[in-house]
Amino acid sequence: MAFCIAVIGKDELDLQYHVNAALDVVEEKCLIGKGAPESKELYLGLLYSTENHKIYGFVTNTRVKFIVVVDSSNVALRENEVRAIFRNLHLLYTDAVCNPFYIPGESLTSKKFDRAVQKLMSGTA
Repeated sequence: MAFCIAVIGKDELDLQYHVNAALDVVEEKCLIGKGAPESKELYLGLLYSTENHKIYGFVTNTRVKFIVVVDSSNVALRENEVRAIFRNLHLLYTDAVCNPFYIPGESLTSKKFDRAVQKLMSGTA
């Protein structure tokens, strides 16, 4: 279902071109006010699309950004399903960073989180 998923905190990450390009759109939308942490709407919607991919965005209250890249030929994927993906991803992320052994600001290296995200993105969750 998804080709790529990125969780972007405050640290610099070496990500794919589409994800980096999507970050510019996320920042622009946050400056305009839609999806800003002060706003109640965290889902940013479709950021942009290419011939092969559609890139969607979500930003949390703490400015952590989620980017999901999906196949653009998947016409069955609806907006409410993408919202549900982000809601579930946000819950998984929150559970992972609330682990008392997680050190804020460090990379998230949780096998449980990775497995849950892979399950979510494959559509079996």
